[in-house]
Amino acid sequence: MYERHADFVWRTVRRLGVAEGEARDAVQDVFLAVHSNLHTFRGECSLTTWLFAISRSVARERRRSARRAPTLYDEGSVDDEIDLRADVARGAEHNQQLGLLDGILNQLPVEQRNVFVLFELEKLTGEEISAALEIPLGTVYSRLQLARKAFHSAVARIEARESFARRRAGGT
Repeated sequence: MYERHADFVWRTVRRLGVAEGEARDAVQDVFLAVHSNLHTFRGECSLTTWLFAISRSVARERRRSARRAPTLYDEGSVDDEIDLRADVARGAEHNQQLGLLDGILNQLPVEQRNVFVLFELEKLTGEEISAALEIPLGTVYSRLQLARKAFHSAVARIEARESFARRRAGGT
């Protein structure tokens, strides 16, 4: 189960506001909860729906605890995070794009962000999202529509800002 769903859980906790340095621990917490509660899974929803619900709870707890106590890294843990083989330029561009996406998603109300991420990024169906978030299917689609509109507006603002900056710098 871990091999099949760890990437989904990692993306979910990151998009739900868990800091990158905390994401591994959060994923571990999710799978510990899965192990402890696997006997309660009745198959009434998909496994990813159930994993999302657990990930959402873990992410909420991680965000709460992060506000209370800052994380200190020792030299060994920082070295573990460095990948010396990484393409620095590509990684920087990728991180910039992820930062833009995170910034846009963080501007959305939580209810809209959850639906948008699950539908557009994780490719869950409306029915699966309805079950995961315990909301009516119509609410899923209305929140999705609002989130898409807000997302497109935010992208348009960023593109306009970048275009203006290029013109001021003498570019085309």
